[in-house]
Amino acid sequence: MKPKPRRTTKDQPVIGWQLDLALDPDHELVRMATVIPWDDLTQEFGRLYVPDLGRPGIPIRLMAGLHLLKHTYGLSDENVVKGWVENPYWQHFCGEVMFQHHFPINPSQMTRWRKRIGEKGVEKLLQATITAGKTTGTITEQSFEKVIVDTTVQPKAVQHPTDARLYRKVHAAMLRIAGAEGIKLRQSYRKLMEWGFRKHGGHAKAKQFKRARKVLRNLKSMAGRVVRDVERKMDDATFQKHKGTLILSELILTQKRTTRGKVYSLHAPEVECIAKGKAHKPYEFGVKASLAVTHKEGFVVGAMSCPENPYDGHTLEVQLEQVERLTGQMRTRRAGHRPVAARQSAGCPWPRRLSAAGGSER
Repeated sequence: MKPKPRRTTKDQPVIGWQLDLALDPDHELVRMATVIPWDDLTQEFGRLYVPDLGRPGIPIRLMAGLHLLKHTYGLSDENVVKGWVENPYWQHFCGEVMFQHHFPINPSQMTRWRKRIGEKGVEKLLQATITAGKTTGTITEQSFEKVIVDTTVQPKAVQHPTDARLYRKVHAAMLRIAGAEGIKLRQSYRKLMEWGFRKHGGHAKAKQFKRARKVLRNLKSMAGRVVRDVERKMDDATFQKHKGTLILSELILTQKRTTRGKVYSLHAPEVECIAKGKAHKPYEFGVKASLAVTHKEGFVVGAMSCPENPYDGHTLEVQLEQVERLTGQMRTRRAGHRPVAARQSAGCPWPRRLSAAGGSER
């Protein structure tokens, strides 16, 4: 259901702390709250709600403000919600009138809201920050004439994907499915998997690799037996319900060292192993991301994820086209330039799916 209008100060209880009278008007978040085009965001995202169906939705300014704070301070969904309760400036930035003492939302609602607005909605949030930069004079139209584009790795919240840990996660996923669907397993291997996982780590730490490989084979065998046992005892409806997890489990159990497109996580199958040449971190597990900043001010004017780890040179043209779309300023075309549509028709495989929301869609 579409969110209802927020209550005014007169509708608030008398006992409380009025934020606009208690906060420093020169604070950066207070000044930033006056230049963000909240009405445009409300009108843009309000189309995604059903007017008269279900309970009232969460205010759009609150959700948009939490996401802007999340990326400004580099926080997780859980931490930004916790910080909102403790920080009156964050509450004022998100449109609150009186100081609140309770969590505004459940952190999982931020994930669902990102899925609701999609890639275009996240670009709209980035465009709102660009508009605010123009309003405050932080950037000008001349700032967009020269931008710096580079790629980095957007790490995902996954543990280091060793084979033993992946087999353990497959086994745990099968036990959850069996418990949820009431499937009685021939043997669960619960204690043996935990014992084998610790044993494998001890052998690897002691550089006893032959013993570690033997335990690893046992872990793979136990995980595979549970997977096959669950598949045999499923009906068609249950199989379709858990089809994605079963397919990923089979891929993990059958992949080898030389397999291309390996699966490194059950809950985030888009994760890839990327090497960026860093001495302290040779490999990172996540998705390649492309960023564009102005040359003089370092203001972010473009951001997108690049799934399937494309060559950096192939991401440049797509990133610059996003900058044009967000800033509204057309850059000068060089001789021999071919737009993305022409390159794709000529056989260029990338990009397939781009998502500025922070992940690839497959």
